[in-house]
Amino acid sequence: MKIIMLGAPGAGKGTQAKMIAERYQIPHISTGDIFRANIKNGTQLGMEAKKYMDQGLLVPDELTVKILLDRVAQEDCKNGYVLDGFPRTIPQAEVLDKALAELGEAIDYAINVDVPDENIVRRMSGRRACLSCGATYHVEHIPPKQEGVCDNCGQALVLRDDDKPETVQNRLKVYHEQTQPLIDFYTAKGVLKTVDGTVDMKDVFEAIVSILK
Repeated sequence: MKIIMLGAPGAGKGTQAKMIAERYQIPHISTGDIFRANIKNGTQLGMEAKKYMDQGLLVPDELTVKILLDRVAQEDCKNGYVLDGFPRTIPQAEVLDKALAELGEAIDYAINVDVPDENIVRRMSGRRACLSCGATYHVEHIPPKQEGVCDNCGQALVLRDDDKPETVQNRLKVYHEQTQPLIDFYTAKGVLKTVDGTVDMKDVFEAIVSILK
């Protein structure tokens, strides 16, 4: 079962992707996690990706596609996977489709988690991240036990540059221009399913499970 998660940044598709991966025992593949790991380790790819992410811009296709295709070729993806954060553009989707077709495979579901922009700005500006261990929190929904301190490792939590309101607005603008056309792309292929992302995350997940059945 090969699944693509769609939705604006902050729509909650990453959380849903993890829950799907756990339920169906398939890998959750997040380009964001891969980029952040490279940034943390100070690799050349990571530093290049960071320049774009800090401005709320998308990482260029050539950086992203290479990582993704190598990842889905690994053994743990033989029974499927959940892609989170890729594809972001029609050219990426076409590259992915072509690569899968050469393997005799195709995407089974593209799940769109639909949330209005104003909800997203409010959600993302409340996010806090631990740059040491990678744990994430939200000041309203998943607060740490001690304000500003990571529960796992005791390091300070930060509001990442890409979660600041002005950057989120820019990311949403980029999303609507470049990523939203994917909804039409996957609708035409007959694999798009949309769920309401404004309800409780457990209800969103149940809606997705009913689709995957």
